Amino acid sequence: MAVAERTPPAVGAAQFERASFTGSASEYFGIWIVNILLTIVTVGIYSAWAKVRRKRYFYGNTVILGRAFEYHATGKQIFIGRLIVIAFLIAVNLLAAINPLFSIVTTVLILIALPWLIKRSLRFNARVTSYRNVRFDFVGTAGGAFVSVLLGSLVAFISFGILAPLASRWLWRYVFNNFRYGDRPFSAEPRLGALYRVWLVPALMVLLGGLVFGFIAIVGAVGIGAATQDAELTEQEFTAIGVATIYLVVFAAFILYGLAGLFYRAGVRNVVWSSARLDGRHELMSDLSRTRYAWIAITNVIVTFLTLGLMRPWAAVRMARYTNEHAGIRVNGDPGEVLSSIEASGAAISAEYMDMEGFDFGF
Repeated sequence: MAVAERTPPAVGAAQFERASFTGSASEYFGIWIVNILLTIVTVGIYSAWAKVRRKRYFYGNTVILGRAFEYHATGKQIFIGRLIVIAFLIAVNLLAAINPLFSIVTTVLILIALPWLIKRSLRFNARVTSYRNVRFDFVGTAGGAFVSVLLGSLVAFISFGILAPLASRWLWRYVFNNFRYGDRPFSAEPRLGALYRVWLVPALMVLLGGLVFGFIAIVGAVGIGAATQDAELTEQEFTAIGVATIYLVVFAAFILYGLAGLFYRAGVRNVVWSSARLDGRHELMSDLSRTRYAWIAITNVIVTFLTLGLMRPWAAVRMARYTNEHAGIRVNGDPGEVLSSIEASGAAISAEYMDMEGFDFGF
């Protein structure tokens, strides 16, 4: 598991303080089931308030240096944002029904507005989050979102994933370098070489898997053709077997691609977080095991599916506990003095955010 190169800590520097998750599956199940039932009864309207309850639970049980995070958004803010999105989608579909040419115009408008929506969503979610009564902030621009998110995604796609580490570097530099805790900036400079090292295994998984599945598909096609001649299958039976084979290969490829994505995601998190700093001094850390992370994610999906969703709270708590336990921060200096200084300078800024949060579009 590759991580970004780090500057050796000074003699006597503090050790990394790991985060923890103090919630339990049984406790969260009560919140989750009420959210589900009220969302059904209200025909989806309560889902905005359900999101707030869920986030407050997970933030409130994410603890580091003895204190938990807080989530301050309200259901009304999220509900208004969703109403605006729904109204826009209805208008887009009505215009497309009147004249198909309108769909081209609305698509262009969406692509123009998307970077602004991404930037605004990052800012909203930062400003409604606090730690030790100090709010976070995000100061990125829509232009930065266009380059790091949209252009980066396009570069990764047209290069068949070869430039995915470069796109990841653009994305996470944009996020971390524009993130603030009170008036203290975060920064991250993940090394491209380290990102390519964590990209190598997922890339080989996709490449070798594609070759294997391609070989299986060819052998299967030849075998089906021979069996058809010997067994004199009807055209309908031949078509059914062919379609079933295609679906099987596509499903296997989807599973392989998902597994590779999980390996890549965990590796990128380790590289990026381990290159990040708060106020240029305090170091962040992530040391997820990519194998363990993928195992938890996959078994969570399987268990949730087999229990018809009833084990979803257990799966969510399980993943939150693992990711929190493998993240941390090294505060260079006395933690009490450092955090008190940040609280003193960040309190005034946090107060200003109370009237500036607006509403969330959900991007």
